[in-house]
Amino acid sequence: MKIHSSVYWKNYFTSNSKIIRVDWSLKPDLTDFERKSILKSLQAWQLGETSEGEHLLHTAKKYAATIDDDEYPNAVKLFIKEEQKHGHNLGQYLDLIEEPRIKKDWGDTLFRKIRYFNTNMELWTIAVITVESAARIFYQALKDATNCKLLKQICTDILIDEAAHITFQKERLYIIFNQKNAFPRWLAYYAYSCFYICTSLVVWFGHKTLFKAGKLNFFRYFSKMRFKLKKVAGKSVLYEPNEFENQLTKFSQTTYL
Repeated sequence: MKIHSSVYWKNYFTSNSKIIRVDWSLKPDLTDFERKSILKSLQAWQLGETSEGEHLLHTAKKYAATIDDDEYPNAVKLFIKEEQKHGHNLGQYLDLIEEPRIKKDWGDTLFRKIRYFNTNMELWTIAVITVESAARIFYQALKDATNCKLLKQICTDILIDEAAHITFQKERLYIIFNQKNAFPRWLAYYAYSCFYICTSLVVWFGHKTLFKAGKLNFFRYFSKMRFKLKKVAGKSVLYEPNEFENQLTKFSQTTYL
């Protein structure tokens, strides 16, 4: 896997922040059915995008000190700022359609509690990758669920940003993963998959009405999430060719000898 430097990502996020993809002169246009189908999920996701990211930045600074990379926290700070832009845009859209910005949601509360007690960069990275992967499917479904041009532009802008976010986090996960010895890496691989799948199910049950409005049933949604898991934390991503099978064989031989 090609790994970009923290300076590269800092420059990328800086450049991307100058690109305007949303035409706010457009007026929102939602039918009553579309509004009913998307509103609760839109409000909940908007709340989730408004995190200040203090705990993530604190963890990034602590981690950066251990690897002697002063620029990594700067890249993370810009990453957080881009996420906050998403929350701002979604909030502005809610204002335009005269719907309230909610202050509490069970899903957001759950993830905030997990983030609050997490001071490990590895756990932060797999958690962010998982949520970003679900976000890609969520925003595509939101885009497909209405004919509102303004909302579609907002979703397109977020989808473009999220693609880079996933790459940014995937590279970091690869770096952290490959600093481990054989058995911890083997264990981590399955732990990543378990966390990812469990979180995927939580997201589905929290937003299934929106996903269905975007023409996604459970099986299509779950299939997409599993495909993304292979792309962000699969064997071909985390391991060199044939390395996973070799390590698994060695572990099995050690266990049964």
